[in-house]
Amino acid sequence: MDKRTILAIVLSMAVMVIFLMMQSIMNPPPEPQDLPPVTRETTSPPPLIFEPGENIPEENIPAESITDSGPAPIPEIQESGIPFVRSENIPLQQFVTIETDILTVVLTNAGGNIVSYQLKDHLDDGLPVEMIFRGNADPQAFAIAFGSRDEVASGRIRPQNENFHVRRISNHSVEFYQTFTTDAGIEFTLTKRYEFIPGEYIFELNIEMDRVNFTGAFDFDGSAYTLLFSPQIGPPFVRLDQRYEFRNYLSYRAGRMRTERVNERDITVMDNMPSWASIAGKYFTLVALPYARDYEIGFASNPEPGIPSSSRLYISIPATTSRIQDRYHIYLGPKSQEILNIYERGENHFNLRDTGLGDIADTRGFLAPLERILKWFLTFFYSLIPNYGIAIILLTILVKLAIFPLTRKGSESTLRMQALAPKMKEIQEKYKDNKQKLNQEMAEFYKKEGYNPIAGCLPMLLQMPIFFAMFNLFNTHFDLRGAMFIPGWIMDLSRPESIIDFPEGFSLPILGWTALRLLPFIYVGSQLIYGRVTQTPEQRGNNQAKIMLYVLPIVFFFVLYDMPSGLLVYWILSNILTLVQQVLISKFLVKRKDPPASIAGGNPNAPKIAPGPKRKKNK
Repeated sequence: MDKRTILAIVLSMAVMVIFLMMQSIMNPPPEPQDLPPVTRETTSPPPLIFEPGENIPEENIPAESITDSGPAPIPEIQESGIPFVRSENIPLQQFVTIETDILTVVLTNAGGNIVSYQLKDHLDDGLPVEMIFRGNADPQAFAIAFGSRDEVASGRIRPQNENFHVRRISNHSVEFYQTFTTDAGIEFTLTKRYEFIPGEYIFELNIEMDRVNFTGAFDFDGSAYTLLFSPQIGPPFVRLDQRYEFRNYLSYRAGRMRTERVNERDITVMDNMPSWASIAGKYFTLVALPYARDYEIGFASNPEPGIPSSSRLYISIPATTSRIQDRYHIYLGPKSQEILNIYERGENHFNLRDTGLGDIADTRGFLAPLERILKWFLTFFYSLIPNYGIAIILLTILVKLAIFPLTRKGSESTLRMQALAPKMKEIQEKYKDNKQKLNQEMAEFYKKEGYNPIAGCLPMLLQMPIFFAMFNLFNTHFDLRGAMFIPGWIMDLSRPESIIDFPEGFSLPILGWTALRLLPFIYVGSQLIYGRVTQTPEQRGNNQAKIMLYVLPIVFFFVLYDMPSGLLVYWILSNILTLVQQVLISKFLVKRKDPPASIAGGNPNAPKIAPGPKRKKNK
């Protein structure tokens, strides 16, 4: 390897390290906590199935469908005006299961909340993906608290978890209602109605608050109520970082999606009533679209025992004297471009269009245009051969063909530099004590020979943006989730492959490996073979070149060890194709004839190199 190639590799490696560091900064892992191990719930609460339109009295509900803990206690009044439920009319705890073709949802009348929300078409460890990620306490998905957002987020006011009455409206719709009494003896009724639609990941939530015997305001600590989702969207994860999972907080205002910065100490509030707010993971997302006259939306990530990290969404409705009839559309499902785009085109039950939901799955950043192009070709190849591993191979071949002209130019430049090396060495020896004169003579020499010393670095540097775009593509493209390439080995191109998984809880000291992976070793082998084949005899005796040949692949080995297997498939095949290109270019470009002494430096064994472009004479 010549010095400029070495420099290009070093620069490429530096850019890669900086890129990965920026990824870590943008999506930092949570602070270490002494938490119990996270386990996945494999069973749902016992279902209670009603006939459509039937309002079943509690005494007629089958005993095996009820968890009876006795009458709910009257909660302590936290502040003047905060309501409590009457104890003389408390139903037993009940669970209601609603199924569509793509969802299985379990709701409880304890607060009228969702306790399980499973996606039938998407699997996690062989089971349907669970979108309600609970900690040690029961989840509060779409719970209601009578108080302000800040009071609820701080824990000073808790969501209502009394047992509501249940009215099953249809196979896909259920209503929960309860009458509350304030400490002043004033009554009102709260009703929560859920409607799920077959084939839709959006469901409708209606919230009504109606007076029974008073005309005052719904004013509890300055708010009528706060709707919250906590503690975390699923599916369960082991690590929350840029490699395995992440959580982004998004809002959509004035036709533009924004990323909100959220910390564990404070609640982040969005101004100007955003059209929607979202908690987005790597592959799944929650989106809340409110339809109310006035509201405030906030995010929080304060920790909770039993989960590695929390992500909470609050929607607060200000105090009002009017009857409350608020409607929400809630999307809880895959972060798939194809699925989210149906809410841009109006091709959905709710006739939603131009919502901006498609932006959640779209790529962002300065490499977004390149990533979109690569994604389009990847999807196109998959449509021809429905195997994403094959599609990656075809995409890699396309990329190598696209940059072949630059690769050829770089190879020509490298070969030409090798032929000019003896003359360059003479100049360096002659003016080694005069740096200014040396630089002047070298510039004149390059000009005379029509040689650009930077040309050999361009192909190497050009591949780095493609690598980073591929990294984002393989790390976040929803269709790659669970995409199998080789049965029994590469089962998911979005995750690292493995040939031996270590026992649960065990990892190699220092390295932190949890499995033995084959692709990183194949990568190192391909890189070493490429270096050996392309080295010149002079470079084989150069200690610096040897370091670059052996050290860099090993460094990259550790960097890439836990990367998505799809990225390594691309990188390995790219190495192989580059090696083939280099061999063919060298074979057809090098002329086995005596070159002019002015180019080869008088070395009769030097290869003949095509002369540089002719320069126009100055008139």
